[in-house]
Amino acid sequence: MRGPLGWLPQGSGSGLAVGVLLLLLLAAWAASGIYRVQPDEQGVVLRFGAFTGTTQPGLNYHLPWPIESVMTPRVTTENLVFIGYRSGEQPTARGPVGRDVLEESLMLTGDENIIDIDFVVRWRIRDAGDFLFNTRNPETTIKSAAESVMREVIGRTPIQPALTEARGLIETQVAQGTQAIMDQYRAGVAITQVQLQKVDPPAAVIEAFRDVQRAAADRERQRNEAEAYRNDIIPRARGEAERMLQEAQAFRDSQEARARGEAQRFTQVLAAYSQARDITMRRIYLETMEDILRRNPKVIVDDRLQGLVPFLNLGGEAARAPRPAPGAAAPTLGNAPRGATGAAR
Repeated sequence: MRGPLGWLPQGSGSGLAVGVLLLLLLAAWAASGIYRVQPDEQGVVLRFGAFTGTTQPGLNYHLPWPIESVMTPRVTTENLVFIGYRSGEQPTARGPVGRDVLEESLMLTGDENIIDIDFVVRWRIRDAGDFLFNTRNPETTIKSAAESVMREVIGRTPIQPALTEARGLIETQVAQGTQAIMDQYRAGVAITQVQLQKVDPPAAVIEAFRDVQRAAADRERQRNEAEAYRNDIIPRARGEAERMLQEAQAFRDSQEARARGEAQRFTQVLAAYSQARDITMRRIYLETMEDILRRNPKVIVDDRLQGLVPFLNLGGEAARAPRPAPGAAAPTLGNAPRGATGAAR
């Protein structure tokens, strides 16, 4: 008998349909190995549950289930670990938001003071295979490592730098130390940043500590004022001393030059006197009289005048003479001060 397809035996049509169906199922099973990895993901291929490798973003293929399977964790998402406090929100610029955890935030500084530190560790997945299979709980591991490194760094840092200028250095050292520990564990994570949210003394002593800080600021201000005064007065005093030295040097040089000139003039006069004593004596007399007359007041009267009455000279020494007491007799011409009158014929 001929079947429905003509030349095929009767009953072979159902077998062909089953074969085609099996082929379709096999093709669908094989096609199920095609998968896409998004740009922010990384593919992790598992063969019978064991890790075999990673794939990059794009279309990829793996052997169909149950031989191989794929996990695609996001590797560009930045994750946060809060240490010293708990918060369901991202910390703001003014500090952490949430409950403070003192057993994590209280630390001992290098100068044996207690400090309260809250900080955030930002991290992302660097290698998805290591992240999924080398650590059981990566976030807890990061938290423990970061807290340990922070205690180590604070333990060798005095409290004053930790509160002020050393914050950036502390963040860098903690990030580097935590990354080194994660690399030793082959955790497959990258520590992107460590941010200090709050660095304060304990709440019980914060007011006393602020008083100490204000006193230190006043001390620094007074020291700066003293330094400024010293920098102003010392150069001025040095300049004044140098000016006095220069004036003394100039006075000494002038006196020495004058003395040398007087000595040379005396030597020249002596030599002239030795050669012509009479002329030299007359010249000395005339020069002396000229000097005396030039410095004293003079009254010149024509000798042809008769009956000239002497007068009181109000200039010179008479002007400087003390006034007589009230009721005392006025001085006469006979007892007038010497040089108070003068006349010439």
